[in-house]
Order: sequence, then C-alpha cells, then structure tokens
Amino acid sequence: MNIIQATALTKVFAGDVKAVDTIDFEVGEGEIFGFLGPNGAGKTTTIKMLNTLLKPTSGTATVAGFDVVKSPAEVRKSIGYVAQDVGIDEHATGRENLTLYGHFYRLDNKTIKQRIKEIFELVDLIGYEDKMVSSYSGGMRKRLDIAMGLIHQPKIIFLDEPTVGLDPQTRANIWDYIRKLAKSMNVTIFLTTHYMEEADQLADRVAIIDLGKIVTSGTPDELKRSIGGDVVTLSPCVVKTEECQEFLQRTKSVLSNKPFVVGMQEADTTLAVYVQNGESAAPNIMRILDSEGIEVKTLSVSRPSLNDVFLKYTGRNIRPQEGAPTTYTEVARRRSRRQ
Repeated sequence: MNIIQATALTKVFAGDVKAVDTIDFEVGEGEIFGFLGPNGAGKTTTIKMLNTLLKPTSGTATVAGFDVVKSPAEVRKSIGYVAQDVGIDEHATGRENLTLYGHFYRLDNKTIKQRIKEIFELVDLIGYEDKMVSSYSGGMRKRLDIAMGLIHQPKIIFLDEPTVGLDPQTRANIWDYIRKLAKSMNVTIFLTTHYMEEADQLADRVAIIDLGKIVTSGTPDELKRSIGGDVVTLSPCVVKTEECQEFLQRTKSVLSNKPFVVGMQEADTTLAVYVQNGESAAPNIMRILDSEGIEVKTLSVSRPSLNDVFLKYTGRNIRPQEGAPTTYTEVARRRSRRQ
C-alpha cells in the first residue's frame, strides 16, 4: 500500500525555473525511501510540497491518503518533519523542547509526559532530559531534533538531509537511530540526502533526482546492477584542460568497439568504463591504450556504487561541496548547460 503518491508534481519559481519538473513516485507504507541528489536538485522543494509548506504549481500528491492541496490540515496531523537546520532551542532543556512541541500538536499533559519518556529512551538520551540543550553534542542535538518530529506519533516522518555537517562517526550513529526508529515504530521515513553511502545504507528504495527530474529509481541493489558488472575508472590527466579533453575523447574512441566494454561515462578528468569483469578488463585496457600512445595517470577497479549509478544517468558526480546552498540561478545555469 502506498502512503505517499506523487503524479506529475511540479514547482515553478520566479524566472520560470522549474525546481521540480513533473515527477512521479510512490512510497510504500513502512519503508525507508531515499531521495538522492545534489543540493539544488529539487529534494527540499519536493518535501515542502508534500508537507504542505509549498503549494505545487501543477500535478498532484497525496500523503497518508490526503491531498496536499485539498486537505493540508489532515496531512500535517499525519507527518513529522525534521528540516536540514536543527530546530531546537538550545536555551531550554530537552524536556522543555519536547513539551513545547507536544503542545503545538495539542497533546494533553499526560500524553506528553508519556511520549517524552518513550522518545528519550528511543533516541538514547535517558539522563539528559533536564539538561540544557546548549550542553548537548552535535549528534545529541540532531537526535533530539528527530525526536521532536515524533512527539505526536506520526505515520510518516520526513528527514531532510539529517546528517549534514556531522562527522562520520556521528553520522553512522544517526543511521543506527533511523533504522531503530523505522523498526520500533513502524513509521514510514522519507529521507533526502546527497550522501551516496547514506542512501545505500538506509533506504529500501532510492529515487535519484537531478535538476528537478527523477532520472531513475529502484532498490540500491537494483540500481547498482543496472551498471552491469564492474567499473574501471581511469584518468589520462590530472587537471581538466583542452589536452585532457582530447585524451578522454581518444580513449573513448579506442575503447568503444571493444567486446568487453558494456558502456562508458565521462566526468571531468575521469572516464568510467563499465565491464563484465574488471580484473581481466583492466590489464587489457592498459595494454590497448599503451599501444595507442595514451598515458593513463590513474586506474582503479571497483564494484558499482550509487555514485556510479548517478554518473551513468546524469553524466557527473555528486561532490561534497554540493551539500552547500545552491541558488536557483545556479540550478538554471546547470540545466541550460546540459541541454
């Protein structure tokens, strides 16, 4: 049963920039759904439409069986929303933060007290209920932030880039809490992220969005299998120059008709060569290129990752800096460059 359904969902901002461009997707009840893409791809805009914070320009969406335009109040009762920025008051205690949110959802005092006890245990913050949030670590603040979205026992929780700015160890700990949350509360989780590993580790299914469009979707394993075999990543240069571009084009031309090559995708100074067996293909590639006078600076062989999937369908990689804010002007510039 689908608990979220979007059909031709579109959002156009000033300047005719389509932040979200006629996307279709569905989310099954009880699953962790990953919405993967760089900043500016349309992830947060999509979440805000599903949360009734933004009205779609066109298309339809239902959340928990309610239309986001026709029944916004019913949608809001059914969801919890944890934005990118931590929304807690650091000058109050954890208990005070949760109590305030409980009153926002018009819960009675008895229910609030019970929910606070349950939630602090769930997010492993027992003993910190009455400590000032200013004394919490970054990971503790994020766990409390997630807890605040759970106070009213929603059917669906939206987590918008939940681990941005956290160190790798804290990020892994948050992943554990998200898994525990989904399992213990049987809640549907809609997760946006630009971290490949996060989507791979957490999501039952992933939709990859870029420049406002969903380019592909499926389970992480299905998406990686779509690559076909192994990935040989090679670079004939270090800095992107005209000479480097010429080398890449020559390399693609030389390898394009080889029977062991399933496909190729160029990105900046690297060329991803998709092959059935990387162990045997790599030395063949080196030998062929050497005979053509093409010097390869680096070469690596790996199993397909979600980054390879993103590269295959968009022609570029998601870089760490793409987690930084992106203006709609920049999105429009990237879109026009691709066309």
